[in-house]
Amino acid sequence: MAYSGQCGDHREGGTERPGSQFWDLASELRSSMEPEEEEEEERWDGEGPGGHNTSVSMSRVIVHMDLDCFYAQVEMIRKPELKDKPLGVQQKSIVVTCNYVARNLGVKKLMAVKAAKEICPHLVLVNGEDLTPYRETSYKVTELLEEFCPLVERLGFDENFVDVTEMVEKRLKQQKTSSDLVVAGHVYNNHAIDLHDRTHVALVLGSQIAEDIRRAVATTLGLTSCAGVASNKLLAKLVSGTFKPNQQTVLLPQSRQDLLRALRGVQKIPGIGYKTAKRLETLGIESVWQLQTFPATALEKELGLSLARRIQKLSYGDDDSPVTPSGPPQSFSDEDSFKKCSTEAEVKEKLLELLPNLLERVYKDGRRPHTLRLTIRQSSSSERWFHRESRQCPIPPHLLQRFGQGNANLLSPLVDVLMKLFHKMINVEVPFHLTLLSVTFSNLKELPSTKKGSIGFYLKEMPPKRDREVDDGDAVWLQSHWRTRATKARRHLEEKDVPEAQVLNGPVPFSPHPVDHLEDTPKAMVCGQPEPTEVVVFPPDVDPQTFSELPPDVQEDLMAQWKSQEAISKPLEKPKATNEKRSSAQVNTLLRYLKPR
Repeated sequence: MAYSGQCGDHREGGTERPGSQFWDLASELRSSMEPEEEEEEERWDGEGPGGHNTSVSMSRVIVHMDLDCFYAQVEMIRKPELKDKPLGVQQKSIVVTCNYVARNLGVKKLMAVKAAKEICPHLVLVNGEDLTPYRETSYKVTELLEEFCPLVERLGFDENFVDVTEMVEKRLKQQKTSSDLVVAGHVYNNHAIDLHDRTHVALVLGSQIAEDIRRAVATTLGLTSCAGVASNKLLAKLVSGTFKPNQQTVLLPQSRQDLLRALRGVQKIPGIGYKTAKRLETLGIESVWQLQTFPATALEKELGLSLARRIQKLSYGDDDSPVTPSGPPQSFSDEDSFKKCSTEAEVKEKLLELLPNLLERVYKDGRRPHTLRLTIRQSSSSERWFHRESRQCPIPPHLLQRFGQGNANLLSPLVDVLMKLFHKMINVEVPFHLTLLSVTFSNLKELPSTKKGSIGFYLKEMPPKRDREVDDGDAVWLQSHWRTRATKARRHLEEKDVPEAQVLNGPVPFSPHPVDHLEDTPKAMVCGQPEPTEVVVFPPDVDPQTFSELPPDVQEDLMAQWKSQEAISKPLEKPKATNEKRSSAQVNTLLRYLKPR
């Protein structure tokens, strides 16, 4: 059997934890221990009850890709002169990652900057607190992987799962003989390949596909990576870090027990988090072998049936969970940690620092978030890094309408909402000490289309050309303006092959007196046919007259959509009424006549 690929003698036991390059030391410890991995237990859960029959998973070929020292690689691409120098990426006072030049000199990930400088005085440090370049590069990698295979699942910035089973099956059909098959990279434990075993042949073909993918990422984006090839996600992830950097490893079924029992502790199994590991420790279970051999009934009694069966199944390497395409992000969040934050003013200042970048990401995404969440971490002597608390609420409708119109008019009101959430968690009358704040936008929904060429574009209410007193010229301009937009809407519908019988026979009568006409067309108006059946409240950016030009079936669809959106979005609290008098400069402007009385 011939072997291709790099076969260096550098071995690293275990794997890098998911998300280990995301934040500062506190967030790293948090993500690798309590909350994040407790959630990950659900993600790694296989289907079905306990037992160790792997006949289903043996039919799959999964590739786990892990980018080498990701943040450092991104910085070396941005600044090629750093490529051959010891480089560290700094967040706060921690070196969150470093390149392999620095690692060879003794610098390690998550080392304090001061200690790293003592070990390597020539270490070049780059500030990595702005995650934008890493996030953008990460999505480019995922998009490139999706060109090979649609089944790509993101796991943090620097990791992806790829289900290449269908690609392997196609190659198997095209393969005339298996005698010339060559495995790409390493085979775990140097186990011999049996070319008469279909599972072995499939994994060898998977290794070749993994090598093709890694080569494409290196050629196109300049990023090197490690890969693991196995029969399920759990095993692929565990074996991918065996040889590093820029290498890959195949795990055959016969070697799975060797891999699992070589892990340093049960918490090295993805899906067993910090809290679960502590509970197992009270039972005297610290190694994977102890978990495998622990009586199932005793484990179920202590942890419950579902959790006990799940983690014992994982300890045997059984994982039927599918590779689920991640799609666009389900939420946007940003956080910052610090030594101390103990006043309301400091909290507001931190929130104002987090929001602009977060709002910019939401704006680029194009969807509108409907839920806002605030997470805090209080200082704790017993559990320094793990005491987190969150509160969330729907985003008030009047703020929803402002998304996509610029960030400046959102900052102050969003901070007000976040401070209300803050006061639900913290009593400011007594001293408090925060070490982290995190803001999350979630429940993302598509915006109604307002691109030119869509019905939404022609429904959108356009502002008047200028803001001055009404005269006869304004009346003529308003009449021409609305009729022009109605004509465009009608033409758009005709281009969409709407039957002529469904198009209304003419525009709504337009009064030559703009004031009378606009006052007779309130935002809450009766829509539809001669005998109205219900009242619909229009969104603030919809022109009622243009709406009336649309066919009845289109009107019904739009009204249903608006009502469903209104049902979902409930205001946090009713806006307070105001009796403030309008300034005289506003009384005689066109804007006055465009608003309902």
